[in-house]
Formats: sequence, structure tokens, C-alpha cells
Amino acid sequence: MPAARSALGVLRLLAARSGPVPASTIARELGMPRSSVYQLLAVMLDEGFVVHYPEDHAYGLSGLVAEIGTSALQSERLARLAKPLLDRLVRDLKLPVVAHLAVLSGADVVYAARVQGFRAPTTVSSIGVRLPAHLTATGRAMLALLPPGQVRALYPNRGALIRRHDAGPSSLGELDSILAETRARGWAVEEGDVTSEYGSAGASALDRNGYPVAAIGLTFRLVATDAAGWSTLGDAARRTADALTARLAGRA
Repeated sequence: MPAARSALGVLRLLAARSGPVPASTIARELGMPRSSVYQLLAVMLDEGFVVHYPEDHAYGLSGLVAEIGTSALQSERLARLAKPLLDRLVRDLKLPVVAHLAVLSGADVVYAARVQGFRAPTTVSSIGVRLPAHLTATGRAMLALLPPGQVRALYPNRGALIRRHDAGPSSLGELDSILAETRARGWAVEEGDVTSEYGSAGASALDRNGYPVAAIGLTFRLVATDAAGWSTLGDAARRTADALTARLAGRA
């Protein structure tokens, strides 16, 4: 029992930090012997709950932990919190768009909720569908807010990235550039990388610890909008994602 309590304490501490944490810091803040911390971390590494950042001599939560938490939120709380916001988003825009909620599951996004506007296009973003995160606006919105080391941990194979019909980033370097542009803009874009005729704008919602747990996306036909339209949709996705962040934090 004491070992289980200590392991949960380590996970809770790592979850509260935005970046990797040295073992010495974990030992100090939890009041544990450093040798015990290293033993716990070794087990957590073997079981896939923790990743090691050798350059930083530090540790962080793995994608497995995020996937477990995300699955619970997706099935019960997160979709329920987001659905009224998606309904309002589509109603206020009065445009032929599909609004959806996606969560990060490893290097993929999984669609958890969806609202289709009037005369909106048919898309692949049905509930439960998985797509490579780096190809989608919702995935890019969440990846852009992760520490660079965690993005690297999600893509351990540094070779060519998965693409569809020769569209989308082909390397981690190209993905890094897209994520930098996303952070600067405040929302993500995707133009024909999933389906050639369609585009998407997306923005990430954060949990209490500032972790990107979900993203709001808007998908539409590329021929139906221009530069001003992109800004309108991106800003709308950003406002809705901020509203979901407030709900997750328990604010009005």
C-alpha cells in the first residue's frame, strides 16, 4: 500500500507540471528517498506510464496516461460539456460547417462529438474515428501546446510521417514549423491534408493543469471560404475552445 500511494504521488506531481521533472525534485517535493523514487520511476518506465528525457535528466507522463484520462473524459464528461458549445457554435456561424470535438490519443486524434450545420459537407470526423494528429487541425492545435520533448516522444520514429494522398508534413521538421505557426496564430489550420477538397480550423481546450485535453474543430469546403472566412472560423473555434476550458476549470 505505501508503494502504491507513493507511485500515485509521483503521477500526481508529474501531471501538475507542464514539463519534465528531475528525480531529485520529485524526491524533495514528496519527501521520499531518492533511491525509492528511482525504483518507482524504473517500474513506471517499464509499464509505459512515464517517459525519460535524457537530455534534461528528467521524467514526464507518457501518452498512455493521457490516453487513459482522455478515454474517461471522452466517454462521460468531456463530450457532454462540449456538445452544447458545439451546438451554439454551429447555430451562431450559420455556415455550412461541421463542428467537432477531438481528443489526443497517442499520436492520433479520436473524434468524441460532432454537430453538422445546415448543408454542411460529409466528413470523416464521425464519433470514434481516429486520424493521425499531425494531419488534422484539432491534432495540430493540441500538439502545438505540448512540450517539444513530449511531441518527440509521440513520434519516436524520426523517419517520414504518415501522409494521405501526398499531403501534409512529411517530417518532424516540417511538423515543427506548422506547430510554431499554430502557436503564433492562436489556432490551427489544415488545407486538404485529410480530404483534398476540405479544410479545417481548430483550437485547443486546456484542463486545470494547462494540458491540451481536447480541441474544437470546424471543417468546411475549401471553395466556400476566403482569407477573411478562415479568420472568422479560426476565431470562432478559439472562443469555443476557451469556453470549454472554462467549463473544465469549473468557471462560469
